[in-house]
Amino acid sequence: MITSDILHRKGARKVSDIPHEVLQLLNKGEIPTVNLTEWLAIDHVKLIEYCFPNIGISKEYIALLVKKIKALKKPTTMSITKLVGPLVYELYKDDIRYPSILEKLSTHTSDSIRCYAPYLISLNEKLSLHEKLNQSKDLISDKHFGIREVVWMALRPEIDKNLTVAISILSEWTSSENENIRRFTTEATRPRGVWCKHIEVLKENPEIGLPILESLKSDSSKYVQDSVGNWLNDASKTRPDFVIKLCNTWQKESDTTATQKIIKRAKRTIDKDT
Repeated sequence: MITSDILHRKGARKVSDIPHEVLQLLNKGEIPTVNLTEWLAIDHVKLIEYCFPNIGISKEYIALLVKKIKALKKPTTMSITKLVGPLVYELYKDDIRYPSILEKLSTHTSDSIRCYAPYLISLNEKLSLHEKLNQSKDLISDKHFGIREVVWMALRPEIDKNLTVAISILSEWTSSENENIRRFTTEATRPRGVWCKHIEVLKENPEIGLPILESLKSDSSKYVQDSVGNWLNDASKTRPDFVIKLCNTWQKESDTTATQKIIKRAKRTIDKDT
């Protein structure tokens, strides 16, 4: 039984402290995780075996997915997600059930299940980048941090390959009322990023990202401010001249608390080295 106490729990700090009943419900996909500890504690084999039949995945393919997961040398939450999402896409991309499977993955109660969904969009060769981004918007604005991180990682290779188009589209997204969508514009285009391949063009030519950065230089959201600062800190490791010049300009043009916080975060590597 899913009680109010379970639904409104704060979440354990250690995996060993997660109540058995909560962990069971998490592994059955019946409740979402509430913190990183729970997210990392999910047993994806149990989750897939329990949830995928109702999503429309065949027993044969479930067995294949489980076999692939168990064969991973380092079966972390992220490595499993990066395995399952693309594999489900490959197995069902030409299947009539593909739209239904994508819908069920994207709207599932379990955030871990929703984390598989971005790859079914990002890898779809029938879609343009614009279509992929638009179809991913609900996942980009998802209330769960895990999905928000996975979705930009899933779309980043396509963004890298079509950088000019991506910057043009994402610069328009910077005016969104949703802070998660605004943050996506910088997180998905960070020159270095986290857990992902660097975007070499932006490391050497960060000016390309100015249409996004300029729009967010005084954003009211700390979540967005941190991402903008991280973007510029990435750039400072190859183009400190660009970051110093931009920060000096912003210091004069935008005398706001938000901009000052971004500048401080942006220059942390530069300040550390001087």
